[in-house]
Parts: sequence; C-alpha cells; structure tokens
Amino acid sequence: MAKLVVVLGDQLSPALASLQKIGPDDIILLAEVAEEASYVKHHKHKIILIFSAMRHFAATLQQQGKQVCYLEYNKSASIRSMTDAVAYALQQHCGIQEIVITQCGEYRLQQTINSWPQKFAIPVTQLDDDRFICSLAQFSHWTEGKKQLRMEYFYRDMRRHTGLLMENGQPLGGKWNYDAENRKACPSNTTPIMPLQFSCDDITDTVKRLVQQQFADHMGSVDNFSYAVTGKDARQAFLHFVAQQLPQFGDYQDAMLLDKPFLFHSICSVYLNCGLLDVRWMCNKVVAAYHNGDVPLNAAEGFIRQLIGWREYVRGLYWLLMPNYAEHNQLNAQRNLPKFYWHGKTQMRCMQQAISSTIEHAYSHHIQRLMITGNFALLAGLSVKQVTDWYLAVYADAYEWVELPNTLGMALFADGGVLASKPYAASGAYINKMSNYCKNCAYKVKQTTSDDACPLNALYWHFLHRNRESLATNPRMALTYANWQRRNDEDKAAILAKAELTLLRLEQL
Repeated sequence: MAKLVVVLGDQLSPALASLQKIGPDDIILLAEVAEEASYVKHHKHKIILIFSAMRHFAATLQQQGKQVCYLEYNKSASIRSMTDAVAYALQQHCGIQEIVITQCGEYRLQQTINSWPQKFAIPVTQLDDDRFICSLAQFSHWTEGKKQLRMEYFYRDMRRHTGLLMENGQPLGGKWNYDAENRKACPSNTTPIMPLQFSCDDITDTVKRLVQQQFADHMGSVDNFSYAVTGKDARQAFLHFVAQQLPQFGDYQDAMLLDKPFLFHSICSVYLNCGLLDVRWMCNKVVAAYHNGDVPLNAAEGFIRQLIGWREYVRGLYWLLMPNYAEHNQLNAQRNLPKFYWHGKTQMRCMQQAISSTIEHAYSHHIQRLMITGNFALLAGLSVKQVTDWYLAVYADAYEWVELPNTLGMALFADGGVLASKPYAASGAYINKMSNYCKNCAYKVKQTTSDDACPLNALYWHFLHRNRESLATNPRMALTYANWQRRNDEDKAAILAKAELTLLRLEQL
C-alpha cells in the first residue's frame, strides 16, 4: 500500500517517526509554501535556513533511493498551503492509499492536518514526535493532580527519567540546579568564542536569491547568512560549542556585552528546532564532556536544563493548554509595538543591542529576549499578540510551540502565573549588573525621574502600580510592593508622571 509521507520544514531529521518505514512505492512530500512562509513576517535568515535545509534534506533522501516530491516556493502558484501541496501530490502520484505525518509543532497547522481525512477521503496516520524526550501523553500524566506546574520539578523528573548527570538516583554534585552559579557578569575585556559559521553552497545561494526577491520587506539581509543547513554541519557546530564555548557558558550564560551578541552561546537551538540536531545526542555529548573533565558541572547542568527542562516543559504546556492559551492577556496589555522593535533605532543601548543582533543574525540569547526586549514589553504593557507575533517572526529558532509559552507566559506574564511564579520585571539596575550596556547609553541608569533617566526605572514602578490588584497578593512580590509603599506620595507621583510621559513618547526613546 503506497503512502504519502509528509515532512514539514521543522522535521528535517532522519530519525523522524514517519520516515522509519518507507517502502519502495512511498512518496515523501516536502513543500515550500507561501502560507507557512508568510503568516508572520519571518526573518530572511529563518526562511533561508528552512528552505535550504529542506532542499539539502530532500537531496539526501533521493540519494538514498527514496521517491521525493519536492515543491519549491512559487508565490504566484496555486499551491499556497500544505493542504494544496498534499492535493497536488495525490493528483500526481496515483495509488496513494494513506497519508502519514509526524505531529507538527503548531496548533494552527495541526488543525489543518486534522481536516485531511475528510478532505482527501483517505486515512491519515499522525505519529507522535518521538524526537522529544517527553511525549505529550507523559507530560499530561505529569500534570495530573498538580495545582502548579513548575518547571523545576518537571526537570528533576526528566533527570531521573533520562539518568543524565545522575548517580545512584541522586544528582551529581548533590544539587539539581546550579543556576545560582550561572549568573556572573562578564568582564568587559572578555574575548568571546564565536559559534561556527558556514559558507553558502549553490543550493543556499539559490535560496538566498529567492528570498531576496520574494521576501524583500522582511527583516534582515541575505548577505550575511552563515547558518548550517545540513545535519552534518549542524553537528560540527555543536561539537565546536562543546569543545570551545561550553566551558565558559555556565558562568556567563546570563551576561551581555556591548557589540558581542554571542559570548559563549551555542545558537544550536536554531538547528535543534528544525530537526538538524538530535536532543539525546546533544545531551550525551555534554555529559561526556563533563565526565572527561572538559567542562565544569555548572556549565553542563545549565545546558542540560535548557534542553530537557525548559524546552520539553514549554512544549508540554503549549499542547496541554492550546488553543485558549494564546488568548491570555492577564495584565490587559494593549499598547502598540513601537517601530524600533523592527529597525532597532533607539537611544536605549540595551534595546538597540538586542534588536540589532536580532536584525543581523535572527538571534539574540535568552536573557536579551527575556530581560531586555521582553522586559520592556512587559513594563510598557505592549500588546501580547503583537509581541508574540514579533518573537515568532524574527528568530530563526522560533516555532509557536516554543515561542508562545516563553513569550506570553514567561516574558509577559500574560497567563497570570501558569508558567512563571512571578513576573520577570526589572528596572535598569538588572541590566547594569549583567552587562556593560548602561555605561554606553544616552540614559542614566541610576536616575528615575530626570530628563535623561533610564526609561526602565519609572516604567518598572508604573508597571507595579497599575497592576497592583493582580500582583500585590503574589508572595514573591511582597517585598517589592513594600518598597513601593515606603516611598512618600511626592516621589510616587513624580515617578508615575515620568512613566506616563515615557509611555506617550515610546517612539522617540
């Protein structure tokens, strides 16, 4: 019985469940379609990465003797969606009696796939995506009976489940979490170790020309694209990280330095999230480096926590809570996204640095996303929908299953505490502690109400004041609100007035 095996652009893995039993008559479909490329204005680098990686993956499958139906992007063609692509493949290849696909990573597309049995009148088999360590059924079982779904406890269960960095049922070193050792500020004279970069081959050059022609108004430039687009190169990039960057990653994973966007970060989420890397292989390489004495425990544990803790946790939450999760707006944030989120032209050095890195590389690291662009959005009350769409569009590693919980829940606290136990709100003092941005900024980080005061300072207190009914009862916010209450009425009025003026002038910051 011939099958049509549909492979999506973030499923470019030979270990994909739907590719494990391919018969000689089966057809593998990969399609570059306008609907997936344009439903948000994806960064040029993200589109280049996915289209080029898809073409390389298809070529490998063909070299292995498999039948591949590959549809290249054509804006004017009638094939604009994955449903159109499936219909075309079924028309071109007679005798297909079943569609097979691995569950996708986005609720919107999953609902489309769910409609295929009725639309095409043939069976559609949807397989679990076992590239993840925790199945959705396992995650759902883990949530049963819990009043709060905290990542730390999920992470500990994942450590027990995988045995990673465990010995005799206990965590190596006696602690589950070395996060307290991973928050060091980086000396200004630190020399970062760059992620491995790759030159473009003919396939990628062709895709770059396509993207420049068809997506010219999207963020970024095609000229400086340097990501890996094959599994082989992605693995090489990760091994470079483990050998060269990981030893210092632990200490400085939260640090930021002017004009040094990477420091010791791997950027390998870009490869992992589209299927070019395997999470189990990555974890094993990190653990081996620790046991070989090549990296300290805090670095190994910190990276493992990101892979089997946060990544698996947010995926589980996404599928558990969608579609209603996307509509949460607990703090009623409605203000329009300032235009500088798209062009990076602002006098706020921290925002300029995070956004410029995003524009140039389709990348900024997790603290820049959470505590700079995310924190500003939280404090200013920016529209949850506009902010989450921006994050989904501009980062090369962003797919809705991972982007939405991290942005809506962790950065914006729009879910009211489902993901995070308190808002990740901070004044300029945090950024001054973790970076050298403030020393190079037009605004004064230790001022709150002066004309040249850091905008984050007044906005921080304004955020707390306007959301006091929602947040003041949170036990983790008690000290912060006590500090606010101790201020005299004149100080409070001046701070709130400064914040209101700042909000009126967001576009001029």
